[in-house]
Amino acid sequence: MIEPPSESRPDTSAPPAPRRLGGACLCRALRYTVEDAFRYAACCHCSDCRRATGSAFKPFAGIERKKLRLTQGEEQRLIYGDEQANHDVHCRTCGSLLYSVVSDGAFVHVTLGSLEDEPAIRPSAHIFVGDKAAWHTITDTLPQFEGHVT
Repeated sequence: MIEPPSESRPDTSAPPAPRRLGGACLCRALRYTVEDAFRYAACCHCSDCRRATGSAFKPFAGIERKKLRLTQGEEQRLIYGDEQANHDVHCRTCGSLLYSVVSDGAFVHVTLGSLEDEPAIRPSAHIFVGDKAAWHTITDTLPQFEGHVT
């Protein structure tokens, strides 16, 4: 039997697995991987994010929690908040904020600064600018929202 040319055969192969990105804390004791399949990204200016990062805002990308996996240093996790719902995950040794668990545990907000690999997504907005530090000026052209964007 003669096989049809490959370009006319239907593609029955499974789609490629999403690319995985590596991330780590400052001291590298706590490491994670996450799919490069983020649903959204923003810069949060709320006072909680400013305090958690020690910065003017927290650049983050959101993804389903099941797509993030700790790969090293589970015992180094320091949880701030309700471990069964919303909380931040820091390194117990160096204090780095790696991600926040949000939406009652369904999503994580990965701090973009903790990624070791380049994500495909970029922040698309500034949120909670109504709570922005008075000493900080936003100089890019991204949309700005007083609160959260849904």
